[in-house]
Amino acid sequence: MNSFLQAVADNALFFIQFMALVVLMFLIAYGMEKAARKKQDQKGRILSTRTLALVGMFSAIATILHVLDFPVPFAPPFYKLDFSELPVLIATFAFGPVAGVMTEFCKIILKLLFKGTDTAFVGDLANFLIGCSLLLPASALYMHKKTRKNAIAGAALGTLVMTVFGTAFNAIYLIPKFSELYGMPIDSIVAMGTAIHPSIDSVWPLAILCVAPLNLVKGAVISLLTVLIYKKISPIIKYEHKS
Repeated sequence: MNSFLQAVADNALFFIQFMALVVLMFLIAYGMEKAARKKQDQKGRILSTRTLALVGMFSAIATILHVLDFPVPFAPPFYKLDFSELPVLIATFAFGPVAGVMTEFCKIILKLLFKGTDTAFVGDLANFLIGCSLLLPASALYMHKKTRKNAIAGAALGTLVMTVFGTAFNAIYLIPKFSELYGMPIDSIVAMGTAIHPSIDSVWPLAILCVAPLNLVKGAVISLLTVLIYKKISPIIKYEHKS
């Protein structure tokens, strides 16, 4: 907890920007869900007490998977692969985008409390926003009609959006911000990519050759597992949700 608070104090302005983007993701998810519920003439609260309890459970599972990240051979060591979006996407399909964003946010907060940050919050913001770029498009399609076909299409769309957004966001904002906050020259960051891919000579090739395949692999694996798992556990989740 003390290390977390110290990191907040050291990077206060960026942390405020981080939280503003969190609020924006919640507003987008809320708008999506309200529009879908109005179209389908659904009433009642978006987040019931039982939904919140299950969000907590999925957040805990996601946190464990997030902590168990690992480096990949095609990217510098500060880029790590984890499958924490699996329970997040399942929660999104089960309870909607608001619950999905909440699960994603709780995952990040729990990770920061237990493990802290070694990227001045840049990696944590990236994980949150790029995770949302998977779950929001996926849920937009799935909410329209909750079928297996739409789940597959939604997961595929989410993977595509996550790959494109993650690549551009890294090149335009995250890598320069990481360089600024962490005190590492951009040339040094690019050089870490060049050591793996000799053709990398600037930020954009680094993002395209390292970040894009990372997000594509992550999205594809998570999408496949979600489609295979969700329908099998859906009756259990919905039974607990409605009981």
